[in-house]
Amino acid sequence: MGLQGKYTAHIAVAASAVALSLAAWGATVLTNGEAAARADSGASAGQQSGGAGGSAGAGGQAKEPAQVKPVKVPESIAHAAEAGGTAVNITIDDGPDPRWTPRILDILKQNDVKAVFCMVGPRAKEFPDLVKRIVADGHRLCDHTVTHDTTMDKKSVAYQRQQILDAKRMIEDAAGGAKVEYYRAPGGAFTPQSRRIAAEAGMRPLGWNVDTKDFERPGSAAIVNTVKHELSNGPTILFHDGGGDRAQTAAALEQVLPWLKEQGHTFSFPVRISP
Repeated sequence: MGLQGKYTAHIAVAASAVALSLAAWGATVLTNGEAAARADSGASAGQQSGGAGGSAGAGGQAKEPAQVKPVKVPESIAHAAEAGGTAVNITIDDGPDPRWTPRILDILKQNDVKAVFCMVGPRAKEFPDLVKRIVADGHRLCDHTVTHDTTMDKKSVAYQRQQILDAKRMIEDAAGGAKVEYYRAPGGAFTPQSRRIAAEAGMRPLGWNVDTKDFERPGSAAIVNTVKHELSNGPTILFHDGGGDRAQTAAALEQVLPWLKEQGHTFSFPVRISP
């Protein structure tokens, strides 16, 4: 074989070696690619059987995290009782008061009645132990603003917001974290804006049907008679534990609560979620 032939044979051998190397590399890439595809396919199948984004549990099925849908509190003013029927709602305003709130709590406990306590923010801040006792006894909390301004419906939206939200924080701090579930405007001075502010903060605006006028101290007999004569107006009854001497209120409650039971009434809380 001449020089030219030897050179040609050498080139052929080298080309053959390169071809074999390329073939082996291609097979390796193909094999790895198929393995990755199978892994991806298996992962997809697992996601499809267990729910998007789920993780496999002990049984091999993925579980989707529970989705908690936030509950929207209506802006409308509540009057009805959660229990419906002949149930009534007892609501107590303007406290807490170190003298009268414990007395009223005792009367409620003796009659196995739960109530809503509508608190003035600084009063709650001043007497946190009373707020905690109210919660421990199973009653609910209500925001009655910072200063009990009965003309707040004439004030700016910023002022209304401050009165409502600052009081809510004070009451919840005093309660050790228990939530304020209602908002009652002082003197019924609601506005569309204040109702919206309260509802967005999780508090249902709360009205009343029977105003006992106990804050005027007309005598316990007069307070009892007001309840008896006006109960047909609706189930939510307004009393006070703050703002002055509440001896007449306490005496009236001692008579009213048993009388309500004798008339076939049960006791409930005002509605929060239903319109």
